[in-house]
Amino acid sequence: MSARPAPRLARLLEALLDVGTALDLRGVLQHIVDGAAELTGADRADLVVADPDAGGLAEIRTPGPDRPVPETAPLLRMPVHVRDEEFGELRLAGRAGAAPFTVEDEQLLRVLAVQAGVSIGNARLYETARQRERWIEGAAAVTTALLTEEGAGDALTTVAERARLLADACAGVILHPTAEGGMAIVTASTPDDPDGMVGATIEPGSPVLEQLLGGEPVFVDDSATDPRMTTHVRHRFGPSMMLPLQAGGRLIGTLALPRRRGGRPYTDLERLLATQFASQAALALVLADARRGRELLAVYEDRDRIARDLHDLVVQRLFATGMMLESTRRRPGADDVRDILGRAVEELRSTVGEVRTAILTLQQPPAGPPAGLRGRVLRETASAAARLGTAPSTHFRGPVDARVPDRVADRLLTALRDALAAASARPDVSRVEVAVETPAPSPEGRDGVRLRVADYGADTGGRGRGTTVTWWAPL
Repeated sequence: MSARPAPRLARLLEALLDVGTALDLRGVLQHIVDGAAELTGADRADLVVADPDAGGLAEIRTPGPDRPVPETAPLLRMPVHVRDEEFGELRLAGRAGAAPFTVEDEQLLRVLAVQAGVSIGNARLYETARQRERWIEGAAAVTTALLTEEGAGDALTTVAERARLLADACAGVILHPTAEGGMAIVTASTPDDPDGMVGATIEPGSPVLEQLLGGEPVFVDDSATDPRMTTHVRHRFGPSMMLPLQAGGRLIGTLALPRRRGGRPYTDLERLLATQFASQAALALVLADARRGRELLAVYEDRDRIARDLHDLVVQRLFATGMMLESTRRRPGADDVRDILGRAVEELRSTVGEVRTAILTLQQPPAGPPAGLRGRVLRETASAAARLGTAPSTHFRGPVDARVPDRVADRLLTALRDALAAASARPDVSRVEVAVETPAPSPEGRDGVRLRVADYGADTGGRGRGTTVTWWAPL
């Protein structure tokens, strides 16, 4: 029967087991200092990290209140190496009765330090794998969100918010190039007050701007003091990453991830993972934009089809019906119904005009400003519908887009706005008609364009006496 291991050896084995089975880096370090204090009977054990900026750790010590250690207290130091790198130093101080540390204490601590180096290396690898996994999952989530969202308004916010959380930053900011050659913040995601951030501009000539516009990442240790930073919000932040959102040679913008002043610097691994995330996010933004473009094209095609159907089927049939009624009215013996037929013909002509206006509306790109005088008139009448309580009936005669120059069109639109505003100020307006006609000769025979805006009250049944504004201008 084998002898039981000595108590100190048993404690060493237990300490090695605790250190060797932990995966969290801070947990590993805490096990190291606790095991060192227990093995040696030291009053205090500290692990001082050689490069605190690398992992945001400066010192790990035994738990509990600080115990005073006299200047003459015995000390024991032992370096901790991770592969060929010095990670830090174990420092033991104080023993009961001021007894000195022994050679056996030093040997036990050396064994613990060797195992600590192995465990720290494993914990680093585990933490690296976890970080990579989080960033990969984050990039996949952003891609999925951008490619499945119905609208594009929150695409940049989605990228900024996800990157902020992954980087443990105090803000996620996206900048776009400006027409003046600078860059401006267009999106800001932050749990703090974002006041003044959106719209902040990096002016042309800034030392950092050439790198950003060239698609190069920029890493800043302290935004508040770095002379390259020129925005008026820089004083709020400390360490920062500014990463290009670039895909296929196209620079979409820059993703900035600042931390608070005094925050821990970004590690090399965080910089690498964030740069890869920015590239993936830029590609997702391009793909999402292409998807929206295809959807918009499908909308255009559908609108064109509807417009063709209206023109080929509805307008032609209405026109043919109007011709039949006109022919009937002119037949001998049609005196009794001539007035009725005349009104029916006028109604059909009015309906044809409104259908043609609807066709023109369908042919206008829904996302862009209206093109031509027809489109601009339709935009004005549509805008006035809410104020009037009814959509104006709009008619065009002649090639108004081709014949009316821009300078005359601008004046016509001003007159139209004034007439619609006056109509909306009158009570009980139930119907408004707008007509634009060219060529519309003046009494002297000059060629021009005429605008007519007529409104009718409810007491007239939408017809009959009302207010009419007529405007004319030469071409």
